[in-house]
Amino acid sequence: MSWTLSKNRLSILMSMALILAFAGCSTAVTRMDAGEVKDLSGAWNDTDSQLVSEEMIKDVLSRPWFGEFTRTQKRPPAVIVGEVTNLSHEHINVNTFVADMERALINSDKVQFVASSTERQEIRGERKDQDLNASEATRKPMGQEKGADFMLKGTINTIIDASGKTQLRFYQVDMTLISLADNRKVWVGQKKIKKLVERSNLRF
Repeated sequence: MSWTLSKNRLSILMSMALILAFAGCSTAVTRMDAGEVKDLSGAWNDTDSQLVSEEMIKDVLSRPWFGEFTRTQKRPPAVIVGEVTNLSHEHINVNTFVADMERALINSDKVQFVASSTERQEIRGERKDQDLNASEATRKPMGQEKGADFMLKGTINTIIDASGKTQLRFYQVDMTLISLADNRKVWVGQKKIKKLVERSNLRF
């Protein structure tokens, strides 16, 4: 009798343990507005990417090179975003940052934006296919591409200063606008972000 009670009690305890284990593994999801600022780890995030790209583009288009070009060429400059290199200690989705830069440039309505080298290769393949298969009235001829006047390149760097449970994260983004005609650097921009991260279980 006592053995039966013990088995029942053990079975109940095991069932309760399983229930608690599953409860501890549950996931809660809360939908947020895409524009809402939310820092969880203190690392580079979507807010940093948007903030830096918008401020950089606003600065580059307010400098003397822009007025000089539009005055002499009588047209908006054609710009392409080149390589942005991540030199920081952490993984940063550079493609997202480049996309934010492109969006800010296009939405400024002050420059013509040229497709990237990867995009151009895909489009050239489509034009080649059209040359063989599309009708004369709808095919797009080769050799009519818009050449870029300037290339925007940059780097992302970080400095981490840590003491105990406190960490100071310093991000520095440097961007350069280069004339493709003569390799002149017509603009150099810099944006800095500093974050103080304090956590009881912070690990480095």
